[in-house]
Amino acid sequence: MATLNPIGAFSSGRIARGIGPRLPPVTILVPAGMVGLAMLVPVAYLLIRSVGAGEDAWDILFRLRTAQTVGRTALLIVTVTSVSAVIAVPIAWLTARTDLPFKGMWTLLAALPLVIPSFVGAFLFISVMGPTGLAQQALGALFGVERLPDIHGLVGATFILAMLSYPYLFLTVRGAINSLDSSAEEAARGLGHGAFSAFRRVTLPQLRPSIAAGGLLVGLYTLSDFGAVSLMRFPTFTWVIFQQYESALDRSLAALFSLLLVAMAVGVLLMETYTRGRRKYFGSGPGSSRGHRIHRLGVWKWPAIFYLGLVSTFALVLPTAVLVFWLVRGVAAGEPLVLLWQATQNSVMVSGLAALVTVLLAVPVAALVVRYPSVLSRLMEPVSYVGFALPGVVVALALVFFGARYAGPVYQTTWLLVFAYAVLFFPVALGSVRSSLMQINPRLEDAARGLGYGQLGVLIKVTVPLMRSGLVMGAAMVFLLTMKELPATLILGPLGFKTLATSVWSASSEAFFAQAAAPALLLILISSVPVGFLIIREKGLRT
Repeated sequence: MATLNPIGAFSSGRIARGIGPRLPPVTILVPAGMVGLAMLVPVAYLLIRSVGAGEDAWDILFRLRTAQTVGRTALLIVTVTSVSAVIAVPIAWLTARTDLPFKGMWTLLAALPLVIPSFVGAFLFISVMGPTGLAQQALGALFGVERLPDIHGLVGATFILAMLSYPYLFLTVRGAINSLDSSAEEAARGLGHGAFSAFRRVTLPQLRPSIAAGGLLVGLYTLSDFGAVSLMRFPTFTWVIFQQYESALDRSLAALFSLLLVAMAVGVLLMETYTRGRRKYFGSGPGSSRGHRIHRLGVWKWPAIFYLGLVSTFALVLPTAVLVFWLVRGVAAGEPLVLLWQATQNSVMVSGLAALVTVLLAVPVAALVVRYPSVLSRLMEPVSYVGFALPGVVVALALVFFGARYAGPVYQTTWLLVFAYAVLFFPVALGSVRSSLMQINPRLEDAARGLGYGQLGVLIKVTVPLMRSGLVMGAAMVFLLTMKELPATLILGPLGFKTLATSVWSASSEAFFAQAAAPALLLILISSVPVGFLIIREKGLRT
């Protein structure tokens, strides 16, 4: 029997008809199974490599030093995810449900840090806030400050990764806020609750799946990051794996460490599942959400603007300003500016393909996980998130291994590169798609079946239109991530294939900072297009 929360609009438990343990149709089961097998390619590679590991490698795996590395990695995941949530949830609510001035601009600024590669962001932060960086030079000239405090270690790594990864939470939570039925919040206001009380008691519990999904992405991004932790000198598992891959001819130990990384990813996923809980978050009404109530900030408008400005300054404005500084100084010193038309075209092309392919792959998996809970669906989730937890170099080497042996026609082609992007960023699309699907009342789909539509017809006519916000959001995030992906592009790209990310890497590795600044700024500019499209589209849907 259905149970209601105190406001009475959202149901919990296994209460809705159509959510029982039913067998999924073939049109969902087969595509989802094929996606799951594709996501297991990196794990298969690691298992093959690990078989050849000797006893010494296994001994190293169980040493105290390895346990300490696991502890540091877990601590970094917790701190980055917590800080990202504190930053992202207020910004999502401010830009979606208040009369904040210039909401479109703040939404764009809040999402764009996602496109900055971690190694670029960390290097820029160190160059400004390091003990002898630009800030110290300015303070030294004004006040005689000789050295700033050291920013390396856990604090510096947490700050950089939180600044660059909180958009995962922001975009996911904001999309969920825009999809919520506001009737429960209106009922709470009618019972005498203020804006903050209604948000805390009604809206925030409804956002649990989106916060958990966004937090999962932040945690896995932190787990797989190498650039920021290496520059911040905070040794995590990814750093150890990269050192093993670079320094050892036998990569068996690196494969063992990567399998341990997969185990940690499964642990993060289990925590996300526990946090999300078993409640159902779709509305009990007929299905169409009412117009959102816009809350007036009043005197809180100025603190909100200050908060948003502070976050945007550290996450986006400061890195961009440093890039402009490098560009201007390099040009003034005579460094040539090279036009990057081909690299730009390649970046947009593969990012668009990756976004389309990844979202299409996410739909059957999300339908299996949300609508047909079973042992199979519970296994599908950790399998789907494996690629995002592994360093890009591990996924790329796995595809090189299998591509050269079993997929010769697509080896060293754009299609294998797009497949690598799909493996790496599939959880990003799945999180948004699943979050949107969880908010759709399954009775609508049952009603469509009762009218004679088949499973595919229900999916096309009912489910996909209702979850379009999550589909578009997932595609946009995959596009942004693909634009900045480096290791997979370097290893799997066709001969002579250059993107903006590889152009930044090649120029910065040779200390040509002006040449690195130009593609980096272009990367940020192009990546702002899909976010701007989402903002315009949201306004169009509301009018």
